[in-house]
Amino acid sequence: MSFIDKLGTTKFGKASIAAHYGFSRRAASVQILKHLFLEQLKKESRYQDKKRLHLHEHQAFSQNGEDGIIREIFRRIGAGNKTFIEIGVGDGLENNTVFLLYDGWRGLWVEGNAANCKKIKRHFTQQLQSGQIALSNTLVTMENVDNIVASNRPQKEVDLLSIDVDRNTFYIWKALGNLKPRVIVVEYNALFPADMAWAVEYSAEKWWRGSTYFGASLKAFENLGRNFGYSLVGCDLSGTNAFFVRADLCDDSFCEPFTAENHYEPDRDFLHGKSKRPRSLHD
Repeated sequence: MSFIDKLGTTKFGKASIAAHYGFSRRAASVQILKHLFLEQLKKESRYQDKKRLHLHEHQAFSQNGEDGIIREIFRRIGAGNKTFIEIGVGDGLENNTVFLLYDGWRGLWVEGNAANCKKIKRHFTQQLQSGQIALSNTLVTMENVDNIVASNRPQKEVDLLSIDVDRNTFYIWKALGNLKPRVIVVEYNALFPADMAWAVEYSAEKWWRGSTYFGASLKAFENLGRNFGYSLVGCDLSGTNAFFVRADLCDDSFCEPFTAENHYEPDRDFLHGKSKRPRSLHD
């Protein structure tokens, strides 16, 4: 009998868990397996270093554990001015900065989808009216992103920059090389191994179609970050996000070496019930 089947015979079984959380029994099984997998994974020797960020993963409004990791990074380096810029925020209800609003942060959201911006205006009316959030409904490119940020940035020094524009994330960061926020979060393409530097061919007119042809490898981001004065300090366990801290702020607070080989996590989209992306060599 499997662990899940055994669990189903106890008072804490699948039916009880499903009823408590509003899941179907199948969904409850998936959640249990996800929890068990992550708990077992964290027991591996590489995760025992207390400077690693994995123990602090927490999901409030983020897609994965980014909320907790971001909070821990700023606990280590100080919150600063509590300002952010997030490019690619969706409808505002699942991103890397909405959780920060609860802690008094303020900043700029940039979103290219008009329908998403309409939802943001409905759900975040108070924050928009008070100026806690500035919203720019613009499809960003390498050519326009610097002007968008310069026109709307919350103040001179930005504490957090988060970029999630799928296909062109690498190039949007590249175009913002002069911004110098204290922390940067980007999505990387975990299809590529830790030692391989690869980036999609840039095109302002193209977008991600859901395949493996998107973004850039972790090594490519590591190299870009180093050129701009940033250290790669970790990735989330889902193999989705990479976290960078400005090198002058790292001190002895994060797990070294600051390389893709040390911090790479493979693609674990299955943790969220997602199937593998279709393989592709082009758009």
